Amino acid sequence: MELEIRHLRAICAIGDAGSLSRAATQLGISQPSLTTLLQRVERMVGGTLFDRGRSGTVPTPLGAQMLQRARLLLVELEAFGSDTATRGGPVRFGSVHMECVPALYSRLEKTLDDITLVVDPSSTGLALALANGHLDAAVIAVDEDGDLGLPRGVAQRVVVPWVPVYIAIPADHRLASQAEVELTDLAGESWVGPPGAEDGSLTALRAACRAVGFVPRIRFEMPSGAGRQLIAAGKAVQLVEPTSQGGPGVAVRPLAGAPMRMRLVFAWRRERLTWSQASRVFAEVLGAYSDQALASPVFRPWWEERGAALTSAG
Repeated sequence: MELEIRHLRAICAIGDAGSLSRAATQLGISQPSLTTLLQRVERMVGGTLFDRGRSGTVPTPLGAQMLQRARLLLVELEAFGSDTATRGGPVRFGSVHMECVPALYSRLEKTLDDITLVVDPSSTGLALALANGHLDAAVIAVDEDGDLGLPRGVAQRVVVPWVPVYIAIPADHRLASQAEVELTDLAGESWVGPPGAEDGSLTALRAACRAVGFVPRIRFEMPSGAGRQLIAAGKAVQLVEPTSQGGPGVAVRPLAGAPMRMRLVFAWRRERLTWSQASRVFAEVLGAYSDQALASPVFRPWWEERGAALTSAG
């Protein structure tokens, strides 16, 4: 038996999704079927391609080598069979609110001929817009163990398997002088919650606070820009993505022990972007995020220690 294109696509899906269950959903097949297919491929190549554990799948050295070759082959095959120009006009690109969005847009302007950018703080909203065809591609942040529930026609690659969620507090707060903040020390604070209670960040916040013995007081629901004004005025604290630079009157600090984590995913509709285009856009997303991480005095040490290893494994 020889390797087929479907085998290469399956291996890439597992590597990109970081788990068999998510890859199976992406491919539109059952998890047992995908497991059987993977075992068949591993027999053909003579070794284990992924180490499987509670946190998902991680490529072995053989798996990483095969992933690299499979992705190159798929790009060549798609380029051979289709035009590399964007299919069907302007690409509607969505993104969660991130500090790197302006830099990402500049990068995408050079990669895609025509692009419209939509920034939405709701990951659920972005996933639904992709599923319904209102967006062509998006960068989505989801709880580390969360599932986007994207349909078969939407492919995805993990940009970063996990990063810690940080906290924004007033610059003159009693905890601002600490290198990291214990979640329990924020029990008496008023919180700015993300708009849309269905999103995983609010659920994760409540679960993490319950685990250390308190219920967060969600006093405000508003976009992050307005939230920063409240924080600077000493009225609230707020979860932020780790590359956040804070601002006047706002200090950003890690939470001790990383009680909340998020996964960053790039997803696209297969009929709107070729695999070659998606690969280039993925590289720009990762590049923009990495540059922003290195520009953050608070997040840079974490990223320099773990970021490269996480993104190469993903």
